[in-house]
Amino acid sequence: MSETTTPLYTREGTNETSNDERERTEPEAESENEQTETHVCPECGGTLQSDSERGETVCSECGLVVEEDEIDPGPEWRAFDAKEKDQKSRVGAPTTNMMHDKGLSTNIGWQDKDAYGNSLSSRQREKMQRLRTWNERFRTRDSKERNLKQALGEIDRMASALGLPENVRETASVIYRRALDEDLLPGRSIEGVSTASLYAAARQAGVPRSLDEFTRVSRVERMELTRTYRYIVRELNLEIKPADPGSYVPRFASDLDLPEEVTNRARELLSGARENGILSGKSPVGLAAAAIYAAALLCNERVTQSDISNVANISEVTIRNRYKELLEADTDDEQP
Repeated sequence: MSETTTPLYTREGTNETSNDERERTEPEAESENEQTETHVCPECGGTLQSDSERGETVCSECGLVVEEDEIDPGPEWRAFDAKEKDQKSRVGAPTTNMMHDKGLSTNIGWQDKDAYGNSLSSRQREKMQRLRTWNERFRTRDSKERNLKQALGEIDRMASALGLPENVRETASVIYRRALDEDLLPGRSIEGVSTASLYAAARQAGVPRSLDEFTRVSRVERMELTRTYRYIVRELNLEIKPADPGSYVPRFASDLDLPEEVTNRARELLSGARENGILSGKSPVGLAAAAIYAAALLCNERVTQSDISNVANISEVTIRNRYKELLEADTDDEQP
């Protein structure tokens, strides 16, 4: 019995197989080349490393920064065990104190359109309007939540008008929540307590605004604002440092389009006055305005007392009295 050997691959099959293999290997080779290029320094050929703290990809050999401002897809919190990771994991936007429900509820959009962008029928629009009404009622179940909703909206409105950052709004929301929990609102208006909370938060964050600026954007009088502010600070034991006149200088100088030289000179004048004990018992806004006027005179910059008075919202008499004191203190410091 003769043995016959059958070739495993014919010439055509071999060619087809090699073509298939070539088709499979070419993309793999390209991906390997791409991976090699992305993990090798283009300058020296060294190994690239990712710096998660700075968001950069740098070469470990020559220090070349290949990529910067990388997006961190990880969470903003840290977890040291599995239990803590499960507790901190979440879906959706983070909670915030600037909303009465801390951002945990849902809203029904005001656009009367479906998921494909088509307009709803009249019957569907009526149904969605009823759902919005009931959704709004469910979001504020009691008088406390309605109070909180109105106050936080007022804080957000005033903070936007005054140009205060988000951290100040968050702090003001926490202060108002504490005042509401400790039952400090009876006998006082919601607008007064919310304005006092925002004023205290701005003082704590080091970005103060004057009482006149708060009075312009608030719905309460200055006397009520000051009285409520002192009451809130006393009852909640808030630690608020006296306002630093130097914190007003950059904002006033920017509104007057003055150069950086004037800002630095005004800070030097205030520093010298603080060492001589002139700042105590005087309005920080008036001192800041007077320091800018005195610094502009020393730097040969043309600015009138009327311009500074309009920006700082104080009288020209205050500027004249204070800037003379600042110049005298500066002269005493220069004398041996």
